[in-house]
Amino acid sequence: MRSRHVLRATCYVLAALALAAAGSCAARVTAVAPLRVCADPNNLPFSNDRGEGFENALAEMLAADLGARLEYTWWPQRRGFLRNTLEAQRCDVVMGLPAGSEAARTTRPYYRSTYVFVSRHGENRGLRSLDDPRLRSIRIGVQLIGDDFANSPPAHALSARGVVRNIVGYSVLGDYSRPNPPARVVEAVARREVDTAVVWGPLAGYFARRTAPPLDISPLEAADDGPARPFAFEIAMAVRRDDDERRRILDAFLGRRRSDIDRLLARFDVPRVAAPQRGGS
Repeated sequence: MRSRHVLRATCYVLAALALAAAGSCAARVTAVAPLRVCADPNNLPFSNDRGEGFENALAEMLAADLGARLEYTWWPQRRGFLRNTLEAQRCDVVMGLPAGSEAARTTRPYYRSTYVFVSRHGENRGLRSLDDPRLRSIRIGVQLIGDDFANSPPAHALSARGVVRNIVGYSVLGDYSRPNPPARVVEAVARREVDTAVVWGPLAGYFARRTAPPLDISPLEAADDGPARPFAFEIAMAVRRDDDERRRILDAFLGRRRSDIDRLLARFDVPRVAAPQRGGS
């Protein structure tokens, strides 16, 4: 049960996507069909309705590669996002979802990232572990997820270590009338509301580099806190569960444009971590 809860909560952090049962009839992809993408209009660095996010740029790359016209369905990536977009046939592709998610059919991953510490420049040097004794005496910002204010995996891990009284929570949903609600946890570090924050990597990397002065980030040294509490996640595109042809086309694109996608992610300061070696090799 805990593993399922953590995965559900993390899907909200990773662009705040809600899990829902997928089930619809897939449309076949043709050369002249538009590329219909579901995206959040107010969620940098992932996407916005001005096309400024890296998922916007990836969608444009995909559309150009396929010779298709790009069309968006804009919907806040909160509870019910997939149910109201992909499953409702309003669009055909979501640009970012944890690989292997139960909510949809996912492609091969196109990046793997992790939670990171965000600190003011020169402070908290070498902070990479949730077991660091400094975490018992400094104020730590963490992400709260969903309408029920569930915790992100690092917040659960800190609580399990008895680090509770010095935690400050910031909802990833936040005030949607303001730009990019999840960015508040990074801004809290710059404003000295907290001394450090543990934040999902793409969000942290983008806003930390664009704060004046820039903030420092350092990835968590561990990929997980046991099998029920992962910190690192592979991110993929997603289609409806029975849309095998579209998934095949997207997988081919991801393989063909691997180096271009890597350069795109670097431009948006997305921290990436290597996948663990399998089979002892």
